[in-house]
Amino acid sequence: MIGQYFYNQSTRSVVVAFGTLFNQIQLSKKDASGNVIQTMKVPLAYGPRQKFLARLTEQPDLNQKVGITVPRISFEMTGISYDSARKLSPITAILKADGTNAVKKQFTPVPYNIDFELNIISKTNDEALEIAEQILPFFQPSYNVTIKLVEQMEDFRDIPITLNSISYTDDYEGTFDSRKITLFTLTFTAKTY
Repeated sequence: MIGQYFYNQSTRSVVVAFGTLFNQIQLSKKDASGNVIQTMKVPLAYGPRQKFLARLTEQPDLNQKVGITVPRISFEMTGISYDSARKLSPITAILKADGTNAVKKQFTPVPYNIDFELNIISKTNDEALEIAEQILPFFQPSYNVTIKLVEQMEDFRDIPITLNSISYTDDYEGTFDSRKITLFTLTFTAKTY
């Protein structure tokens, strides 16, 4: 059994689905009378927040045209753990006929929890709050995403993604008027197979 090649991309599918949840976040700029003057899509990237914060540190003027802009959202997978509470009998098999008179067989999938960290990086507190308010209402405390885990078996599963915690920091560097970074860190767990 071990040594027989297969790659169903089930973990990759969960990572892509998680990122897709946050790729349509918008931010609007308003004038003094409350009229929307600009709407922008918040950039989303896979990677640790330290990478983005280090890049920002190298660029003291956050408004100049550089390779990184704020606000932005980053996410990364931070861990995988076996979930014994959801384990079913390992000898149960799912049989599926395909169009060529052949039968495909799949044993009961193994439950795993995948941990994610989502970071909202912003220059102002108001921008960070505007982004966070577009995310938080959907997690009460979880949000279900339907994912095709095994392409050949047409195996669709509802994967609950649970919001575990939220932390907030204001980082000041130098004088109080020179630079400020507001950072929201949200941790999630996807209960997948």
